[in-house]
Amino acid sequence: MKRIILLALAVIPAVAFAQDTKYSIQGKIGEFNAPAKVYLEYRFPKGKPIYDSCMVVNGKFHFAGSVGAAPLNAYLLFNRKGTGTGNADGYRVIYLEPGVINLTATDKIENATVEGPKTNQENEKYQLGQRPISDAYAALEERQKAATEEQKASPEYAKKAKADEKAIDDMSAAIDKKFIQENPGSIISLNALESLAYSADYVDIKPLYDALTAAVKSTEAGKALGERMPKLKAVALGATAPEFAEADTSGKIVNLSSFRGQYVLIDFWASWCGPCRRENPNVVKAYNHYKGQKFTILGVSLDKPNAKEKWLAAIHKDGLTWNHVSDLKFWDSKAAGLYAVRGIPQNFLIDPNGKIIAKNLRGDDLEDKLAEIFGKI
Repeated sequence: MKRIILLALAVIPAVAFAQDTKYSIQGKIGEFNAPAKVYLEYRFPKGKPIYDSCMVVNGKFHFAGSVGAAPLNAYLLFNRKGTGTGNADGYRVIYLEPGVINLTATDKIENATVEGPKTNQENEKYQLGQRPISDAYAALEERQKAATEEQKASPEYAKKAKADEKAIDDMSAAIDKKFIQENPGSIISLNALESLAYSADYVDIKPLYDALTAAVKSTEAGKALGERMPKLKAVALGATAPEFAEADTSGKIVNLSSFRGQYVLIDFWASWCGPCRRENPNVVKAYNHYKGQKFTILGVSLDKPNAKEKWLAAIHKDGLTWNHVSDLKFWDSKAAGLYAVRGIPQNFLIDPNGKIIAKNLRGDDLEDKLAEIFGKI
């Protein structure tokens, strides 16, 4: 499910359309007063996160600054107790860009209306298009809450729930694709395409990228995605999985090609990645079910330098009893770069001939795919 599936994401380069210019955020959220605060979080290209905060007085707050390379994706987080971003009551995505950005909310900041320059207008249009997705997920959650434990335990219920989730995900992808096609000159389209690139295949992504305007492609983020396109093509469905070799937990170099003759799941993850650790039980279940059927897993960790012990501890704690490799270079992992990995968990299933036959198999999808290959066991 797009709304609840979380990923650990690499920092996406910010986008620039203008020279150094001032921005101003004029906000209003109900009639809140101290200790309520609003926090602003954003990041310049290749920089560390920047945080700012503002006390709310009679519901009003104000931020101002220089955007440098604008527009920048930013978050406004509201905390009625003023105790920091970690305990925020909600947040709203905006874009820092030259000019005045007006935000108005009656209570919840996530429901705020935003008025401002070009990119924020386009973002409002995009968010409006996402409402059917949010409504569909809300309806699905209500149906799940209303279901009895007996109903939830039935195979029919699980099958129906999975079909409902897939239908919503397909609708979400279609909405993103339509927005990109209709707004080729928008940075929001580029960001949506970056998100789509995680789950979509190269044949779907390439035409959308090609249709973007030259101005969007010339931004830092546009150039970065353009440079990744050949790598995305190299790991498209049907392509031969790129060869790589990295050290395993004992320091021995392991080559991907050494697993030829088996179905191999190349699983990108890390000990520090919460979504990866929550996904690991599903991977363990599938591995234990099919490990005797010419199926194995090669875990590729994006753990940080000097974090080998944390990597090993996570392998042991999560019961990951397959092969593991890592160069311990975090997002600079050579294997991750080779496979255009920008978010984890992410995986690629290759056949005995080394061809990529599936990717991003999460939850029950991995076991379902293996059942399709080997039959029910």
